[in-house]
Amino acid sequence: MSPEVLSVISSLAGVLVGGGISFLLQRNQLRNAYKIKIEELKTEHMAERTARYYLSHKGYTDRKFETIKKGLGGFDDDELRRILVRAGAIRSYRDDEEWWTLLERLPEKIEKKRSKAES
Repeated sequence: MSPEVLSVISSLAGVLVGGGISFLLQRNQLRNAYKIKIEELKTEHMAERTARYYLSHKGYTDRKFETIKKGLGGFDDDELRRILVRAGAIRSYRDDEEWWTLLERLPEKIEKKRSKAES
């Protein structure tokens, strides 16, 4: 074989081996990134479900932010507020405290206030 052909074959073999290794490394890295993202989304989804659970309690139409914060530890205040909004809650203020109510329970809250006022 001529040196030129041998040089081309060895270069091609090096490129194929290097490309194969790069492909495998990149594939593993993407799999790990995908798994991490799935876990993050699970955490957020479970936090939203838990927030809805607290706000769906039959005895209370709304909850103090501090009460929800105690039940959903591990989130800073603004992150927890975003979770509450994604769960379908709205914020109100009463006696200089932050209260949260599920939007779907707002009519129930209004009805409770009316019945208290009439009593």
